[in-house]
Amino acid sequence: MSKYSRAGVDLKKIRKIHSTIHTHISKTYFSNPEYSILSGFGHYAGLIEIGSKVMALHSDGVGTKILVAIMMKKYDSIGIDCIAMNVNDVICVGAIPIGFVDYIALSAPDKKLVGAVVKGLSKGATESDMPIIGGETAIVPDLLHEGNSTSFDLVGTVLGMADRNRVILGDKIKEGDAILGIESSGLHSNGYSLARRVLLSNHKIDDTTRFIDGSIGEELLKPTRIYVKPVKELLHAEHENLHGLAHITGGSFTKLSRLNERVNYNLNSLPEPQGIFMQIMKDGKVDDREMYTSFNMGIGFCIIGTKSSIDNAKSIFEKSKMKSIEIGQITKGSGKVSATLNGRRTPLTIT
Repeated sequence: MSKYSRAGVDLKKIRKIHSTIHTHISKTYFSNPEYSILSGFGHYAGLIEIGSKVMALHSDGVGTKILVAIMMKKYDSIGIDCIAMNVNDVICVGAIPIGFVDYIALSAPDKKLVGAVVKGLSKGATESDMPIIGGETAIVPDLLHEGNSTSFDLVGTVLGMADRNRVILGDKIKEGDAILGIESSGLHSNGYSLARRVLLSNHKIDDTTRFIDGSIGEELLKPTRIYVKPVKELLHAEHENLHGLAHITGGSFTKLSRLNERVNYNLNSLPEPQGIFMQIMKDGKVDDREMYTSFNMGIGFCIIGTKSSIDNAKSIFEKSKMKSIEIGQITKGSGKVSATLNGRRTPLTIT
């Protein structure tokens, strides 16, 4: 049976690393008459309050999905992923992305590769109604795979803004709220260490399989869906009734608990796994709990709010040609996440 930890990613150890990071960086949250830290490490974005405005900052990359791009020699979509992983997080606090900078590290200068990567970055930024205002390129042959001229890494940082009274941190989530799940476009940009280990040990990159349309490589390179435009519309229409927003990435549905630890998240209507998720389950004999704490399982974003706001959200996402489904409810509790899988209630919280 395949597990994420055997692929080199141990989520429990990562949680401990996060705790160490928080211990150190929280010491930098000193008081300043010009601004104050509204929310630091642990949420989807760091928030700095400046007068009546809040500045949201977040930084992210695309992980080992880059290795698939290198295998496929296709680099024009990986930039979309980098944009998506950043903007989809910053909107979770109710902020609108207003600027982006990127960092591209290369083992050797490669004009064609960089051009393709930036083409994807530009496409993702345009889809997010956000300018790319700068960045950095570094040539680091000793740091990346020596002798491989296509080795590179890509990360970015997004700046978002919101009015102080329109920030959404999850503290208003309450018993009886509904949880709406918005469909993903596939794996997005998480879980690739496990996905590659399972799929590429059973198939070649250009193989077609039972559960996947197209080749393995084409499926693995599908760009991460960008949720900015419909979420912006929803924030405008239903702000008072929206209580929580969650981007389902690393750790999958366990990340819901970061919004509010005074309630439980009961996911009792998740869709049946399809496509690449089913292929990974079958090829790797990965159990349900491992899948639902490693991958988005077809749900890339969650909206938590009143029933009326959820009904309106369905219409807004439908206009953007994104399918949505009510996947659960908020119940009394202490931050636990559970899912009904094969008729059994299964805890998903990572301890």
